[in-house]
Order: sequence, then structure tokens, then C-alpha cells
Amino acid sequence: MNDLNGVCGIAVGAIRAALRDEHPPDLRAVDGTLARPGAAFVTLERDETLLGCVGTLEPVRPLALQIARHALDAAFTDPRVPAITCRDYETMSVKVSVLSRLQPLAVGSVEQLAAALRPGVDGVVVQLGARRATFLPSVWRKVSRVDDFLAALWHKAGLPPATWPSGMQASTYTAFEYSDAPPRRLAG
Repeated sequence: MNDLNGVCGIAVGAIRAALRDEHPPDLRAVDGTLARPGAAFVTLERDETLLGCVGTLEPVRPLALQIARHALDAAFTDPRVPAITCRDYETMSVKVSVLSRLQPLAVGSVEQLAAALRPGVDGVVVQLGARRATFLPSVWRKVSRVDDFLAALWHKAGLPPATWPSGMQASTYTAFEYSDAPPRRLAG
């Protein structure tokens, strides 16, 4: 695997193996970008319903391993939703977002952050001490107005609406999104 076309196959394969109680796919043969540290999120949905979304913003281990681990976590341990079922596997969409490096922003207010964003392009991270939240660029498809996007991100981070406490930090990133649409079969 020299390119990233197989990223959804890694995610789907990891989940399939877990549901079938099999050994996970061997990822030792990957090379290129998949073998280098990378940051990624795996999102599982059925229609517009979230079944799980887990990832990391920092490139701490090889991208292929990140994707496989996040796929399993999204499928079985995302605390916001129940673990997926065999039926979910067959009908869910799998999206893998491969992230660029974080770009810190020199902003000091919600208004400055709003002005710096590229709707539909930027993923956003806000952090205040231990509180940290992000929205992937794909969230813009569901929350297209900048003010609504930031209000929802503030809510996710547990921050008071439209505030910029001392020590607040913001960063952006971009993502390449790969998708695998249903149907798929678990048996066979």
C-alpha cells in the first residue's frame, strides 16, 4: 500500500475481524505514508446517525495502526454511543479523515477565530487547560454557519458560550476524507 486509497479497508478490516472474533489484519507490510506517524479520525454512521467517532490530532504512531485502533475504538468503545452490532457493520458508512499537522492561530477572541476560519475547509481545535475539543472539517456539512459551528464546539468543550478565557488556544487543520459506503457482508 503505497498510497492512502486503502485507509477505509484498514478500518473496515479491523472491525470485521473483531466482530468475527478473528485475528486483526497484518499491517506490517504497509509502507509509505501508512507506515509513517499520522493523525486520523474514524467516523462510523448509519444514514445521518453517529455510531462512533474516535481519533487523534497528533501523529504518534504509524498511520495504518492509528486507523485500525481508532476504527475499533469508534466501533466498540466510543462512550457516547453503544457498541456497533453485526447489522450496523453491514449498513454503516466508514469515513477515515487523515489530518494535516495542527496550525496554531494567533487569535484572542471568538470573533477573531471566526474571521480566521475557512468554512468547509478547516477543522478546529480549542483548548483551555485540560478542556479540549475539535470538530473535523466534515462537520461544516452539518453546521455551515461559523457562529453555529463555534457555539457547538464551545458546548462540546464545556466552555461558556462566546467567551475567550485567559489561556485559551485555537488551532486549525485540514483533512483528506476517505469513505466506504454500505452495503457490506460480515459473513463469507
